Amino acid sequence: MLREEIKLHLNGALKSKEKKSISTLRLVLAAIKDRDIAARSKGNNIGISEDEIKLLLQTMIKQRKETSQIYKKAGRTELHESEQEEIKIISNFLPKQMNEDEIAEAIETVIDEIDSKSIKDMGKIMSKLKEKYAGRCDFSLVSKIAREKLT
Repeated sequence: MLREEIKLHLNGALKSKEKKSISTLRLVLAAIKDRDIAARSKGNNIGISEDEIKLLLQTMIKQRKETSQIYKKAGRTELHESEQEEIKIISNFLPKQMNEDEIAEAIETVIDEIDSKSIKDMGKIMSKLKEKYAGRCDFSLVSKIAREKLT
């Protein structure tokens, strides 16, 4: 489903001649195809699942954010803006990401649910959050906020 949605957007971008969208979506499809090939070599003839595609897209966004920061620090504004544009294009295919306030609220709820009182329960909290909010938040940020709340 997600794979087909990306292909449809690529076709739309080709028709409207949106160069940045075309190159980004081709890059995404190539990455998916690479993962499909790797999965086939492991005996999976179907290819990668929707969840694996979402993880791949999150990884691609994370890489672009890191690269964008490097470009920004180096004063390369045109490259920084280009990376930001790619992030927006790729983000269109993921569920809406939670902001810091929503993450903090979710952490509070989970802490109350499992009656957590110390940093020792961090593993339980993180696993519960990953179960409930997989693909909707940056778990490095979740970890940071959870640590602050538990200390």
